[in-house]
Amino acid sequence: MSSEVAERYGNGLYELACENNTVESKKEQAETLLEALEESDELLLFLQAVKVTNEEKKDKVVEIFKDTLDKDMINLIRLLVDRDRTWYLKDILRVYIGLADEKLGIQKAEVFSARKLSEEDLQRIKDALGRKENKKIILRNIVDPSLIAGIKVKVGNNVTDITMKTQIENLRQALLKGGNA
Repeated sequence: MSSEVAERYGNGLYELACENNTVESKKEQAETLLEALEESDELLLFLQAVKVTNEEKKDKVVEIFKDTLDKDMINLIRLLVDRDRTWYLKDILRVYIGLADEKLGIQKAEVFSARKLSEEDLQRIKDALGRKENKKIILRNIVDPSLIAGIKVKVGNNVTDITMKTQIENLRQALLKGGNA
């Protein structure tokens, strides 16, 4: 759930990327930056530190990211520092990535399973989803031993659940209601 501020900045970055024909490269940069931010809170804590001047923060951003991010991405972070909005950075990146995925015809999906699926199984699921969604699918396998067996596939807001855990729960509910399973 992103805020209005994150939507505005994410859309602005997207429009700039469209004008410069850099949607895909900025998406890769945004994903790299978001991954780094999610692995460690140190950068955001530094950018939000009260005892560090904005100039010091902006200089550090340039120093850290000069070889990783293009000038537009660095300028975005510098702008957020100036406007005291760095806590929106993760949401801004998520908004931008979502817009870029839409433009590039990419759909993210997750497949939950009781054990890690083989590359062949993942490829079959990915191919089937690609045909169904008519998009390039980026598939992530999430292992959840509580599922017992079967898989649950989540694409956007759509969930297909054919796990043993769900079948057992449905049977339990039917028995509790006194109905037939």
